[in-house]
Amino acid sequence: MSRYQLMTKDQRDLVALVHQFLKKELDPYIAEYDEQGVCPMETVRKLMDLGFWAIDVPEQYGGAGLDVTTIMHVREAIAYHDAGFCNTFSAQTFGWKPVLLAGTEEQKLHYGRRLAEGAFWSMCITEPQSGSDAGNCKTRAVRDGEEYVITGSKCFVTNGGVADLYTVTASTDPSRGSRGISLFIIDRNTPGVHVGKHENKMGIRTSNTTDLALDEVRVPASNLIGAEGTGFKTIMKMLARTRPTGVAPAIGVAQRALDLAIDYSRTRLSFGQPIGNLEGIQFKLADMEMKLQCCQSQLAYAASLVDRGIYDTLVGSCTKCFVSEAVLDICLQAQQIYGGYGYSREYPLEKLVRDARIFSIYEGSSEIQRYIIGKTLVGKI
Repeated sequence: MSRYQLMTKDQRDLVALVHQFLKKELDPYIAEYDEQGVCPMETVRKLMDLGFWAIDVPEQYGGAGLDVTTIMHVREAIAYHDAGFCNTFSAQTFGWKPVLLAGTEEQKLHYGRRLAEGAFWSMCITEPQSGSDAGNCKTRAVRDGEEYVITGSKCFVTNGGVADLYTVTASTDPSRGSRGISLFIIDRNTPGVHVGKHENKMGIRTSNTTDLALDEVRVPASNLIGAEGTGFKTIMKMLARTRPTGVAPAIGVAQRALDLAIDYSRTRLSFGQPIGNLEGIQFKLADMEMKLQCCQSQLAYAASLVDRGIYDTLVGSCTKCFVSEAVLDICLQAQQIYGGYGYSREYPLEKLVRDARIFSIYEGSSEIQRYIIGKTLVGKI
């Protein structure tokens, strides 16, 4: 039984809606957007207007309240057309996640409504000197009466240039390392907030990615998420919760690569016959299908746990690492089947390989995931 058959009718309808919309509104122009490195925000908002604003915000806070499994299917469908566009879509509520986990009821109500009304909210963790080491935070937040004064810089901020709100990690007690990190909500219009350059990236070029500089930015104490010093713990819990949806776009990329490889193997002639008749090509396709099914199953398992309120860091890291690496291999094998044409920018495989490369790097590299997995298995010795 295929995964499509296991979807509910509502899930199938949403996926069909996404494909129908993007086939018309995005596919004809995606090569141009990729070349220019821009995201068509008008198209993003048009898709959102079909009922996708704040899809992961619970209904009591103003959102659509979709479950993780449904969101996973939606993001896979979007990334089938373009992974960068999917990033822009998906990150609309990224900064909201810590509020849902550790915020006050007032924060959830106020900001949930803003997201449902069309705000974009970025998450700002990575800094130039620390990369995946989220605990090595140099951004500082100093309490001054009923305000905090925040100074520092962030990099690789997804949707940094289009966001209305930012959730920022900052150290309130540098002497405590990761246990001194806190989380703050910052409005883009706050004095001292400066959005930097858009990164000229190898792949996911339609995903807006910028620096963010904070120069003595004053925010109310009420913008603190949770208690001081709990920010790192909240981030780790958030990432365990978002792994299935965060890596879901990779499945869409791999499925597109496999579909293209199958179609090409049926039409490309070599020695007087379609190359799909050759055992060597059939074996490649078989390996790609097996890996993709394993990725889909792992992702579905991880999503089902989160939908049950189980945030398992080990499962999340295994899912992130395995899926991201398997998807890249699937795209590389599809490129190999295309041969020289797979290396040409006139054909789609070259772009899919570039897009697939990011998944084992961002939101915690494969090396970080292996470290977490190994440390969790061994425990404290």
